[in-house]
Amino acid sequence: MVLTDVAGSWAGTNGFRLMPADPLAESPATVSVATAAGGHLTTVAYSWAHPDDGPQDGLLVIAAGDRPGALVAWWGDSWHQQPSPMTLTGTAAGAPAVELTAGYADGWEWRIVLDSADPATLRLRMENVVPADQAGPGTPAGPYPVMVTEARRA
Repeated sequence: MVLTDVAGSWAGTNGFRLMPADPLAESPATVSVATAAGGHLTTVAYSWAHPDDGPQDGLLVIAAGDRPGALVAWWGDSWHQQPSPMTLTGTAAGAPAVELTAGYADGWEWRIVLDSADPATLRLRMENVVPADQAGPGTPAGPYPVMVTEARRA
């Protein structure tokens, strides 16, 4: 499965913003990576704090897809994606990275990237992708980071 080399507990910081022009609001964050179902699933549980709404948490469950290198995932977050989880698809972009995407709301896209290229640091990045036809002065077309977590082994 994926991310087995980063299984365990991690702690660090998370930056959150709602819109591209907003500054990233920093908070403490935790990430826990584990395998499940006999190694057929990888779970990524994380916590962070919203600047106004307080403590939040989320869970990402990753499994092999229907072709070699393909992945499918289910994601839920107490602030971003609830009450129903989002289904994402993607690839293990290389040994140290997992990239997942899903479309929503008339052409918008959500991306989740887990990067473990540096064995001492785990990065969890979530991006909103603004469709060209819905871009505006404060919201340019293309991806922008909404959540940026950087953690070290706890």
